Amino acid sequence: MYKIDMQLRGYRLTTAEILYHMPDHPKVLQSFLWQELDLAPKFPVLNKFLRFWEDNIEGKLHSVRVAARGLISPAELKNVGAEFTMH
Repeated sequence: MYKIDMQLRGYRLTTAEILYHMPDHPKVLQSFLWQELDLAPKFPVLNKFLRFWEDNIEGKLHSVRVAARGLISPAELKNVGAEFTMH
């Protein structure tokens, strides 16, 4: 599926900051940034990734902070009052 199709169906750019315990040093937290197009507010793509993490990656999750922003929104679509052509 093309990204523009996904955006028109409500997907938005989602960024998650994932803090996890380092496997060799459990008291030390490491940060991981994840970014993908996802559907708010349930975030199925992020939840699938987090389930994969818990099943396959040794670092135990500590916390996840999520921010989402629509790439296309009604406020950003405006009529253009003029057209300029450059050569």
